[in-house]
Amino acid sequence: MISRLRELQKGEITEYHIYRRLAAVQKDPHNREVLLRMADEEHAHYLILKRYTETDLTPDWLRIWFYTVTAGLFGLTFGVKLMEKRENEAIDTYGEIAREIPEAENILAQEEEHEMAIIGMLDEKSLRYIGSLVLGINDALVEFTGSLAGFTLALQDTRIVAAAGLIMGIAAALSMGASEYLSQKSEKSGNNPRTAALYTGGAYLVTVTILILPFLLLTSPLSAYAITLASAIIIIVLFTFYTAVARDLPFWRRFFEMAAISLGIAAISFAIGILVRIYLNVNI
Repeated sequence: MISRLRELQKGEITEYHIYRRLAAVQKDPHNREVLLRMADEEHAHYLILKRYTETDLTPDWLRIWFYTVTAGLFGLTFGVKLMEKRENEAIDTYGEIAREIPEAENILAQEEEHEMAIIGMLDEKSLRYIGSLVLGINDALVEFTGSLAGFTLALQDTRIVAAAGLIMGIAAALSMGASEYLSQKSEKSGNNPRTAALYTGGAYLVTVTILILPFLLLTSPLSAYAITLASAIIIIVLFTFYTAVARDLPFWRRFFEMAAISLGIAAISFAIGILVRIYLNVNI
C-alpha cells in the first residue's frame, strides 16, 4: 500500500511542477490563473498523501521536461490534455484505496471531473482555428496523393511531376486561403478571416511541400511516390493524434476515415494515370 501511495504522491508533485512551469511562460493571464489553480490542487493532493507516507519525494524531472517541451511545441491545451490522458491508471488506483483512505474519494472526484472541467476553461488561439487547419491538411492530402499518383503514371519523370505539383499546389493553397477568408467573413464565426485564411493556406502549402519533396530528391518516379504515400500516412497519423487529444475525439475512427479517403482516391488516380498514358499516348 505504501509503495502505491508513494507512486501517486510522486505523480502529484511532478504535475504540480509541470503546471507551475507552464504557467510561468503564459502571457495570457486567464490561462496562467487556470494553470496555477491546477498546480495548487496537485500540491494539495501531494500533501494529503504525504501524511500517510511520511516521506518527502522529488518530482520526475524527465517527465516535467517532456511535457514542458511538448506544450511549447504543440500548444498548451495539447500538452495538458496529453498529460491528463495518462492519469487513468492513477484514477483506478485512487478508486482502489478509497476504502482505506477517506481523502482518496475527494481526490478521485477532482481527478475524474474537476481537472477536465478546468482544462476546458483554457483558451488557446490555435484551437480556435483548428477547423481551418483540418481543411487545409485534409484537402492537400486528398488532392495531392491522388494528383501525384496520376502524374507519376502519366508523366514518369520526377522533375516534371514535381514542377506540375508545385505549380498546382501553390495555386491551390492561394485558392484555399481565399475561400476560407470569404467563408469566415460570411459566417461571422468570431475568428479573424485573415488568420483563418493563413492557417488554411499555410497548412495546405506545407503538406503539399512534404508530399512533393521525394520527387525533387529521387529519380525513380515509383520510388518517389511510394515515399510520398508513406509521408501522407505519417501526416494523417500525427494530425489525427493531435486533433484527437486536443479535441477529445476518437483516434482510430478518424484515422481510418482519412486514410481510406486519401489512399482510395490515390488508387483511382493511379488507374486514371495509366489510362491517360495508354489512350492519349503520353511519352515523356
